[in-house]
Amino acid sequence: MNTTSLAAESADVPVTAPANAPATVSDTAPATAPATATAPAPAQSARSLLKQLQQQFPAFRDCLPLAIGIDKQLLARIPGLDRKAMRAALGIHTGSLRYLRAMEKATVRYDLDGVAGAEVTDIHRTHAKETLQQRFKKEAERKKAERDAAQADEANRLRQEKLLQLASKFSRNG
Repeated sequence: MNTTSLAAESADVPVTAPANAPATVSDTAPATAPATATAPAPAQSARSLLKQLQQQFPAFRDCLPLAIGIDKQLLARIPGLDRKAMRAALGIHTGSLRYLRAMEKATVRYDLDGVAGAEVTDIHRTHAKETLQQRFKKEAERKKAERDAAQADEANRLRQEKLLQLASKFSRNG
């Protein structure tokens, strides 16, 4: 008896797995079922999602101060949106210099379509201003550290050069 006829004969017999065996696809399931029918869509990166939001919604494109609860509006408008990617994209957007500068001077928040809504509170404007100041201070400190390191390297190079000159001048072999 070959394996083909054995498989044909046993197709009518229900196969039961041991109680501790992991769940598997039934032997009677069609082999041509599309694998992508139940597979979730690949998660979109935060940056690509942000680009999509900027193309789709004026509030993102024009870097307007976003309404409180904009995440709920996004979830309602874009079904199946990955929450993790959305939160990351919102973080990138609201942490950008352009957005913080807009928030620093803003008086009104906007929904996805760019329609004015609630006012921007003084607390939020102050937070944006302080965040910008901290960021500029960090950047200035980083640049100063780079300059200091470059100056120290140059001073060390000059010192080594002078030592080599002195060594060659006073060496017994020279």
